[in-house]
Amino acid sequence: MYGVYPYWYRSSFHPVWTTDQTQALELIRQSVQGERNDELFYDELIRLAPMKEQATIIKSIRDDERGHNRMFRGIYNALTGHEVSGTSDEQYGKVTSYEEGLQRALLGELSAVEKYRKIWFGLPDSIYRDTVMGIILDEQKHASLYNYLFTLSRTNNK
Repeated sequence: MYGVYPYWYRSSFHPVWTTDQTQALELIRQSVQGERNDELFYDELIRLAPMKEQATIIKSIRDDERGHNRMFRGIYNALTGHEVSGTSDEQYGKVTSYEEGLQRALLGELSAVEKYRKIWFGLPDSIYRDTVMGIILDEQKHASLYNYLFTLSRTNNK
């Protein structure tokens, strides 16, 4: 084929998302440190769920998030030789209603996708990068589930 060059000849291309490994590790550390507030939030949202099926969906999301946290801790330890220490100094914001909690959860999942994408770009090609891509896909699934729960809640409140 004439006029088609391999991607490495296209030197004028520069991705808009760039993160170095130091920034990626700091984002991982911050993500892990918010763990306690996340647990409080999920426990409260589970208690506020009006139906058992809705609580079950939120529990499954919470359990996924616990797994993500373990994976991020493992990646951080493998790349730095250190454990993530300390907790976030962010204050926990109590949930005022189930719907408000669902909205907050949905926006939190979408925000996590953005943060984890930055982490992904800062990691070397490896199992760590593949793991973060799996976490990103889970976060997108969670956002869809929260959207479903929010729609279900709105439909049942009419």
